[in-house]
Amino acid sequence: MTAYAVVIPTLGRPSLDAALAALAEGEGPSPTRVVLVDDRPPEDPEPLAVAVPEALRAVTEIVPGCARGPAAARNTGWRRAREPWIAFLDDDVVPGSGWRRALAADLAAAGEGTGGVQGRIEVPLPEDRAPTDWERATAGLASARWITADMAYRRAALAEVGGFDERFPRAFREDADLALRVMDAGWRLTTGRRRTTHPVRPAGFWVSLRTQAGNADDVLMARVHGRGWRARAEAPLGRFPGHLAAGAAAVGAVAALLARRPGAAALGGALWLAVTAEFAVARIGPGPRTAGEVARMALTSAAIPPFAVGHRLRGMVRHRGTRRSKVFISDQSGNPWSHE
Repeated sequence: MTAYAVVIPTLGRPSLDAALAALAEGEGPSPTRVVLVDDRPPEDPEPLAVAVPEALRAVTEIVPGCARGPAAARNTGWRRAREPWIAFLDDDVVPGSGWRRALAADLAAAGEGTGGVQGRIEVPLPEDRAPTDWERATAGLASARWITADMAYRRAALAEVGGFDERFPRAFREDADLALRVMDAGWRLTTGRRRTTHPVRPAGFWVSLRTQAGNADDVLMARVHGRGWRARAEAPLGRFPGHLAAGAAAVGAVAALLARRPGAAALGGALWLAVTAEFAVARIGPGPRTAGEVARMALTSAAIPPFAVGHRLRGMVRHRGTRRSKVFISDQSGNPWSHE
């Protein structure tokens, strides 16, 4: 049997209890260690509210992550473990009933050159209606590559590349970055047979605007891995060119208006309206088309382009001096150090 540890960064979501309960149940070898990294702000006086199943209590420890993001939290977690394999799970997933048995088979089948084995993610969607925009976005996780919602890495591979790059502050691109660096180091990454369910989390009206912050992380990916990183990570460009066109049209219309050129202003405004309308229709069409969803799509489709472009510009400024293949990691005090 191959010993493994499970690392789960958490913000204290109630879903953590379901993840641990599923991990404790079923057949197959249990983890020899479970590390829960409490990534809430350190000034939070409340202890982490979690119900650790009796079967896991003897091997579970809770360590502080100090609110430095999931990349830093996972680094804290895997460095606490000495097992040869580290299985990363998110705190909002539910491992399948045969997850432990399937993981054991995945690890047993991994050759010496295999640095990581990805699980298969399933996102349940409503059966009685079309999925919303947010539900469709979450469903994209099922086809994403190397996501740490369920990803097992050989500890030796993590140690060789220095773990996660902590300049990625969100749960976005930090997993793809690690995967590319592990493969650059000569390791193979494969997909296993174990299955994990990723339910759709509740989200607010403006969730699609918050997700635009990932555009800054795309800049960092390009700085670290070069222009071809999307093809290697199997990460499509998405609609950013359209967002850029909408932003340019809006800026041009305002500039023309200030310059008292009404014809040019009207042309820019018409172009902005056309791009925005196409974007909104593309998001509304596959959805449930309820009044609330249509209103949300109309408003956020107008707001997303400036948010996306703004975050991209912020990333360009923040990462303008970034060197390729240099990983930044912090110690527990938050002091940065580099790993080549």
